[in-house]
Amino acid sequence: MKERHFDELLNIKTEQDQMGMPRSIHYNRYEPTPYGALQELFQVYELKESDRVVDFGSGKGRLNFFIHYLFGSTVIGVEMTEQFHQEAVENRKNYLKKNNGGRGGIEFHCCLAEEYEIQPGDNVFYFFNPFSVQIFMKVINHILFSIESSPRDIEIVLYYSSDDYVHYLENHPLFELKKEIKLSGEYEHNVYERFLVYGMAY
Repeated sequence: MKERHFDELLNIKTEQDQMGMPRSIHYNRYEPTPYGALQELFQVYELKESDRVVDFGSGKGRLNFFIHYLFGSTVIGVEMTEQFHQEAVENRKNYLKKNNGGRGGIEFHCCLAEEYEIQPGDNVFYFFNPFSVQIFMKVINHILFSIESSPRDIEIVLYYSSDDYVHYLENHPLFELKKEIKLSGEYEHNVYERFLVYGMAY
């Protein structure tokens, strides 16, 4: 199924090329995760309705709507670019017209990733290489601080991750690799075409 067919199924618009450059050297240009990659991920990585998934660098909300459609989880998008945020809000309105199952909520926040306040129920955090490792470390520290005050299991999901992200988590005493999903037909040509799922090390 082609990208636009998924957009049509969800009644959203996310396939257009993204214009404009980041306003900071620490933030990367926005690009949505391919639907084909998401299909492979969710064939082996399942979410629950009770999960609260935070997507850092959510753009127009593709991941958020796809997860909500498949699992009914609550999804939170964090995006710093006002234009993309507004398009995500518009997509939410159109998505709910067609796919309102009365299940988990869909939220979008327009702010820097390090300014998002981690909520006590947030337990899955998704990163498609949205910013520098310095910002990533700040966000991870915010997540760990939240766990101190509201103990819970959490997972970090990385797609097309930079070596810096992987090195940081591999050497962090509180995290361990739980799952690696290599994309069929892609990983052989590009070792970054994979998902990595990290959980708490006990």
